Amino acid sequence: MFNEKIKRKESGILLYGITPPKASNTSEKIAEIADKTINRVNNLNVDGLVIYDLQDETSRNPSERPFPFSSTLDAYVYATEYLQQLQAPKVVYCSVGKLQEAELQARLEQKFDGNATVFVGVPSKEHPVNITLSRAYQIWKQTAGNVPLGAVAIPERHFSKKDEHLKMLNKMQHGCSFFITQCVYNIEYVKNLISDVYYHSKERNLEFPTLIFTLTPCGSLKTLKFLDWLGIHVPSWLANELSHCHDILGTSVDMCIKIAEEIIDFCDSKKIPFGLNIESVSIRKEEIEASQILLEAVVKILEERGIRSGKTRSEVS
Repeated sequence: MFNEKIKRKESGILLYGITPPKASNTSEKIAEIADKTINRVNNLNVDGLVIYDLQDETSRNPSERPFPFSSTLDAYVYATEYLQQLQAPKVVYCSVGKLQEAELQARLEQKFDGNATVFVGVPSKEHPVNITLSRAYQIWKQTAGNVPLGAVAIPERHFSKKDEHLKMLNKMQHGCSFFITQCVYNIEYVKNLISDVYYHSKERNLEFPTLIFTLTPCGSLKTLKFLDWLGIHVPSWLANELSHCHDILGTSVDMCIKIAEEIIDFCDSKKIPFGLNIESVSIRKEEIEASQILLEAVVKILEERGIRSGKTRSEVS
């Protein structure tokens, strides 16, 4: 489903993003968490499940982390050993810097069965690295060129350096066919990136990449601080609204819906292929439910605009 839509440059792709369980969990506990995830995601109207491969980013930001870092199970291991019964395709993040070349090659040579991967580099130059992104792209091309390859796009980085669109188009030359952003809360940054990708590609008669934008409900002031620590820019007015409202989670969902509408309308007006990735990275029941409310709202918007059909996965298959 996901792979076919990427190949067809189809808009309205919907993904649901999660983090693997903590590595300190027992295998029995991980299996229990996986079963709950499978049951939840199988009932969602999505084209794929994003599984993040978390890295310790303290080398990028020396400031105190609002939430202490906890190692999680490797995304590839979680996807292949615990989520086999998932009906939706899996979009598996891969922090290539931590792997040896033979290990990455072995992973790519195994059958992905319609799944895709997103290569991620190291958080900073100070972080230890075994495989560079450029070398990882070479290994992918040699061993798994049929597996859809994605990369990360960061609107905040484009705001400061003005060249994120050039980096993205360069990665397309290495085989990347889609890009997933980090969580977005600043619609101006997002539109700037979309606009530069669009006009630069159009002027040079280049193929548009598929852009997938990540939305994440914010459930607390501590989470709001964590977004800032991660480098995600929340405009001052929006941070004020979230900080002073009585229901920060509900307000953030409403804000994310408005951001989604602007992204959908802006991309659709330019006929640039796009999608949305709704994150659910909290273990709190309220935040998990909020992510599903946000997903349902985005589905409705896409259906009302005729970008996505109302068929369920079972009806499509």
